[in-house]
Amino acid sequence: MAKSDDSGSDQKKQHSSVDQYLIKDPERFAVNLARAVEEAGKAAAAWTEPREKGEVRDTMAEPMTDMVKTFSKLTEYWLSDPARALEAQTRLFSGYMDVWSNAIRRMNDTEIEDAVKPEKGDKRFQDPEWGQNAFFDFIKQAYLVTSRWAGDLVEHAEGLDDHTRHKAQFYVRQITQAISPSNFLLTNPEIFRETVASNGENLVRGMKMLAEDIAAGHGDLKLRQADNSSFEVGRNIATTPGKVIARSDVAEIIQYEPSTDKVLKRPLLICPPWINKFYILDLNPEKSFIRWAVEQGHSVFVISWVNPDQRHGRKDWEAYIREGIQFGLDTVEEATGEREVNAIGYCVGGTLLAAALALMAREGDERIKSVTFFTTQVDFTYAGDLKVFVDEEQIAALERSMEGKGFLDGTKMATAFNMLRAGDLIWPYVVNNYMRGKEPMPFDLLYWNSDSTRMSAANHSFYLRNCYLENNLIQGKMTLAGRTLSLADVTIPVYNLAAREDHIAPARSVFLGCRFFGGEVDYVMAGSGHIAGVVNPPAAKKYQHWTGGKPEGDFESWVANATENPGSWWPHWQAWIEKQDASTTKARKPGGTKLKPIADAPGEYVRVRV
Repeated sequence: MAKSDDSGSDQKKQHSSVDQYLIKDPERFAVNLARAVEEAGKAAAAWTEPREKGEVRDTMAEPMTDMVKTFSKLTEYWLSDPARALEAQTRLFSGYMDVWSNAIRRMNDTEIEDAVKPEKGDKRFQDPEWGQNAFFDFIKQAYLVTSRWAGDLVEHAEGLDDHTRHKAQFYVRQITQAISPSNFLLTNPEIFRETVASNGENLVRGMKMLAEDIAAGHGDLKLRQADNSSFEVGRNIATTPGKVIARSDVAEIIQYEPSTDKVLKRPLLICPPWINKFYILDLNPEKSFIRWAVEQGHSVFVISWVNPDQRHGRKDWEAYIREGIQFGLDTVEEATGEREVNAIGYCVGGTLLAAALALMAREGDERIKSVTFFTTQVDFTYAGDLKVFVDEEQIAALERSMEGKGFLDGTKMATAFNMLRAGDLIWPYVVNNYMRGKEPMPFDLLYWNSDSTRMSAANHSFYLRNCYLENNLIQGKMTLAGRTLSLADVTIPVYNLAAREDHIAPARSVFLGCRFFGGEVDYVMAGSGHIAGVVNPPAAKKYQHWTGGKPEGDFESWVANATENPGSWWPHWQAWIEKQDASTTKARKPGGTKLKPIADAPGEYVRVRV
């Protein structure tokens, strides 16, 4: 009797499992499918219209050509030897046979484990049906076998130069992530169930969002990663009180209101990256490094870079130094009367600041007395996956695409950065937005990430060629204002912060750059990545940071001998700053007596969206 009940329960469970994939209302499903097709047509129109008008020129041919060339070199190795090619095919076939035989055994014994499992931390296959349903389980395992086999082809190919191998690894990773069964309606059990349960209404919403996002990108997909309607710069993001007290063609200089009676005598000038907007350092009161620095007694000044358009096409690094950094120093001096300044540079803003310091040393400008670099590279030998996009052919193609407009579209740069972590920053949002038809959650960090900026043509070309392609700064070959620069001339104290999991400015790369400065360098490594490692307020009590001796020898030895400290590095940096000069003076109001405020912080330049 008990046996009969169990059998009935199993049959019911099996029926329920199949039932969830059956359309209950075919008529309604058909109507919604037609609506989804209609919205997809609008998305296609949003893509084609700017191209028909000549407003958008596709540049996909160049990266596709580069990918084909890269894979041609890879396949040449495997196909040049028949025995080698057969061995590679046999490994793939053997992997498929293991999955197939395992699937047959599991029909009789559900306790048998998969022949191949996802990597630890892979979030794509968390739905129970990926393991319980024979179809989805087989699809998942076949995909994992194929993607790992493709990765092994690159890993074990002999005769590839380092750059070609790096590009092949990157392209294989992009392709395997793109073809994951989790990205398609019919091979993702969760999306399949939702489509059936809603009679396809999720697809209608998804295609509508797709059309909106292509229109927002002016013909290119501007992938929404957060609910943008929840945030507004100056209202609930970038809210630290302050004033814009000066403005040039490329920068606004913001001075923040003091919150202490006494402030450090040396003002603090922050040079953020021009690739992103500065308010990553002022997301909200709890996360704001700017607000925290004000509370520690700093007179904080920030360079807010312009979002360039055609007028700025010829603004190169010298212009950004003269009209940004040195303009900022002039403003600080006029507003406070102080010539001695502490400076911070973040990411590419730090690279620009390092070059500016080398130039200023040659020109006798000694106003910056200490410098802090946040996740900044000056040596680009080991610069991570961004080097995939940099060789002579790709840069020349990019320069041609920028030539007419005088700038690089912000969406293209944002896409390049998102591709570095496509599994986190692209495909989950493609699935959530366009297949599940769900709006992404409000998230200030991702709102900032999607608030992209354009790159002026001359600036971007100089950066790619002199840093990523030729690595001129550390070789003493970079030329600005007719002077050849050397980082050895930068003899002021340096606080060099890296982040352990940084994929944009790898911690090892930042470490190796330390040796080129001419003065004393304190190297500190924060936990987490390029953003979270920097934006880590003490109150959050998250992550950790490592401190140690001089940044000498090899990186691995430094890490092994470093001291791990719990929590934020911010207090450690504050102690370092006060060690340089702890003198104080009366708090300063924005602009002082000489400069009349132009606008409230965060200013006008930061509000320009693309």
